[in-house]
Amino acid sequence: MVKRLNPLAETLNNVLGDVVLAMLSVRGKRTYFPSTGILGQSAEAKGSAINATIGTAFEEDGSPLCLECVEEMVNLPSTAFLYAPSFGLPELRKAWADLLVTKNPSLAGKSFSLPVATSALTHGLSVVGHLFLDADDDVILPDYYWDNYELIFEGSYGAALTTFPMFTETGAFNAEGMERLLEGRGEKKVVLLNFPNNPTGYTATIEDTQAIGAALLRAAEAGKRIVVVLDDAYFGLVYEPGVSTESLFGKLMDLHPNILAVKLDGPTKEDYVWGARVGFITFGAQGATAEQYKALEAKAAGVVRGTISNVSSLGQGILLKAYQSEAYAAQKQEKYDILKRRYDRIKAIFRDHPEYERSFVALPFNSGYFMCVKPCGVDPEVLRRRLLEKGVGVIVLSGLVRIAFSTVALDKLDALFAAIHAVVQEKKPKL
Repeated sequence: MVKRLNPLAETLNNVLGDVVLAMLSVRGKRTYFPSTGILGQSAEAKGSAINATIGTAFEEDGSPLCLECVEEMVNLPSTAFLYAPSFGLPELRKAWADLLVTKNPSLAGKSFSLPVATSALTHGLSVVGHLFLDADDDVILPDYYWDNYELIFEGSYGAALTTFPMFTETGAFNAEGMERLLEGRGEKKVVLLNFPNNPTGYTATIEDTQAIGAALLRAAEAGKRIVVVLDDAYFGLVYEPGVSTESLFGKLMDLHPNILAVKLDGPTKEDYVWGARVGFITFGAQGATAEQYKALEAKAAGVVRGTISNVSSLGQGILLKAYQSEAYAAQKQEKYDILKRRYDRIKAIFRDHPEYERSFVALPFNSGYFMCVKPCGVDPEVLRRRLLEKGVGVIVLSGLVRIAFSTVALDKLDALFAAIHAVVQEKKPKL
């Protein structure tokens, strides 16, 4: 027996229209924000002289009931200890939307949803899986990807990761490979693009973004209904000219009515607050109305409500205060400069040591926290274990050795690559 949809879900589905509705999973179609339950009734009672609705606790004077030993550790008003709305703190959502336009000037004047707060980007990916993926759906993505995608999309939602080679022979992004998978059977397609890429540290160049947009447009014009998920976790950390400094969100959100762009981002890496666990999901689509965006926001907030209830109010409050600080921009630039110096040093090491080409090939990289090398004639796992014996830790992922230069002090980078070279030469079969 098929259970009837909740009337609130039916209302949201009717607002979304046929194109976006066809992109939703069965689970996504059933999702709604419970605006008439406890949350709705509590909202109606807000401001009442006697309010016995929400499950929080207050002092006799009406202030939040907090332990002083906890409150004194946080330089925020005591309201930061209360629940945040499942959509996120309204002031922070607005602040993040404003920052999106500041960081992506092409968004100016364009219509997109208000960001919905998630428990950092990993949770945002799970929200995407909930809303858009049914069992056996394909997620199209490059062959170099973060392994947590498998845990989320395959393990939790039963989808299949379908990959194409990330790079062409010239080192450009392989938009043609992506397009071939888009041409496959079925109208609905889900594409996942991650720039700067984890693990490779590659961000699409201006030419790459043009090729990506053209491939998606051709597929949409051919009748494909495409959800493009943009994992922008490392956004803004670009170190070379000619590399796109904007998210693909601005380019894709109004490209064609058959394309829904879903931007996942947050301060975790951008603002160096890994433990705050605050992220955002934002929607953009050509011709979408304010009502349709509100429906998508309600769907996303419904997933938040039904899984974690809401994102940390403390984390959101700290970030809101940071974005209001006059020191924010200058301090962020200082941290960027540290990573840029390490990136520049790696490039210099490769120039100064051509002999390293006998030991490994560096994949294209231009941004982010990481870069990858492919060992020559030595199994990556053998290399990793031998490096551990020498006190050097790296990650083996997708058949590559991933190096997080974000965690390595500038004066240790030379020793790091010298160690990799030495171990490869030690383990490499002698001819």
